[in-house]
Amino acid sequence: MQTHEWQVSSHCGEGNSCVGVAAAGGAVKLRESDEPSVTLTTTREQLHSLIAAIKDGAL
Repeated sequence: MQTHEWQVSSHCGEGNSCVGVAAAGGAVKLRESDEPSVTLTTTREQLHSLIAAIKDGAL
């Protein structure tokens, strides 16, 4: 099983309400800290589009 170096925001603080992100070759993996065994795999471009849409208020 491949392990990843997960990172969370410095704004996360303590508790189980954080999203972790890890580089996985050409992909990006995301997981919630309270369910670390469940991951979402996407591309850098798709993640960038999602974050841009959230910042623009589209979602």
